[in-house]
Amino acid sequence: MWRIQLFKLNYDTRESRAVQEVIESGWITMGERTRTFETRFADAHDGVHATAVSSATAALHISLLALGIKEGDEVIIPALTFVADINVVRMVGATPVLADSESDDDWNISARTIEPLITPRTKAVIVVHFAGYPAQMDEIVALCDAKGIALIEDCAHAPGARYKGRSVGTFGAYGCFSFFTNKNLSVGEGGMLTTRDPARDRQAKYLRSHGMTALTLDRHKGRAITYDVVRSGLNYRIDEMRSALGLVQLAKLPDANQARKALVERYRERLSGVRGVSVPFRDLEHLEPVYHIMPILLDKAIDRIALIEKLKEDGIQSSIHYPAFKEFSAFQRLGLNDAPIAEAIAKRELTLPLYPTMSVEEVDIVCNSLIKALGDVLS
Repeated sequence: MWRIQLFKLNYDTRESRAVQEVIESGWITMGERTRTFETRFADAHDGVHATAVSSATAALHISLLALGIKEGDEVIIPALTFVADINVVRMVGATPVLADSESDDDWNISARTIEPLITPRTKAVIVVHFAGYPAQMDEIVALCDAKGIALIEDCAHAPGARYKGRSVGTFGAYGCFSFFTNKNLSVGEGGMLTTRDPARDRQAKYLRSHGMTALTLDRHKGRAITYDVVRSGLNYRIDEMRSALGLVQLAKLPDANQARKALVERYRERLSGVRGVSVPFRDLEHLEPVYHIMPILLDKAIDRIALIEKLKEDGIQSSIHYPAFKEFSAFQRLGLNDAPIAEAIAKRELTLPLYPTMSVEEVDIVCNSLIKALGDVLS
């Protein structure tokens, strides 16, 4: 159906062989490959502690549980993000408070947009590095430290991204990464929870696996006979097939992120000065993004649905990242606070195809189709 789809897997025979080796090993639940994946992921992110989990949502949930966030607490989250952030806050009984985007160009939240929302009930801030562009972390960290508020980084879009030379996922109490199908590091379903604090890492590992002090693998290997349960936990484990995929994908990640960068630079070149659109995140000072998606901002006069249909007719897949929370039935009675910049972006954002095996020629096809479609809807 699609001439150029939104994303494609960056897979080859290495992933197939990795999964086959797991199956042939006879051990498919969380085991030695997971431990290796955790170690190598940690090494690639400034040597933090790492806990592999079933999803980034699981990582976010574990973070809130480990930090003791509960009913009556408030957690500040971006108004422009995926529903996982608001869902996990509500799942622990806390109240989500929406921080606005910094500007039409910087869609991340900032210390300036966070600070007015802080109350005595504020216990945590979740920062999202939107589209793989790190937020301005110095000011956010300083604010959270000064106020005694826990900081959680949602790094779902940003494995390998750096701010002032430092890996994202290392600034807060916890960093939460996604390995969902369309992410830069893709295993289908999976995630990673990072922290610099060994005590927090220990709590994360308890929460990942029923609060148990020993894993099934330890008993299988004869390293443990029984186990204790030191706190209530969940089953948020990853399996060996996905960890094996993760190891292959992690090895590919630097080159894949560089390929994304080159494609985004071509997009920026082609769309510069095009009537009806702008490309955000133009100021990359101190940032090493990883270009997870290719978002553009449409002018207010453009009918986004009509534009999407025009692109679809031309075989170009596009998407929206993300609808505003207030548009979803589940949140309409929460009385969420306004976030005017983010809400305006949510109405005008459009995501174009981007994946590391995409060619420059395919970027040009997308741009040509977009420019033509813009001409049609603006005429």
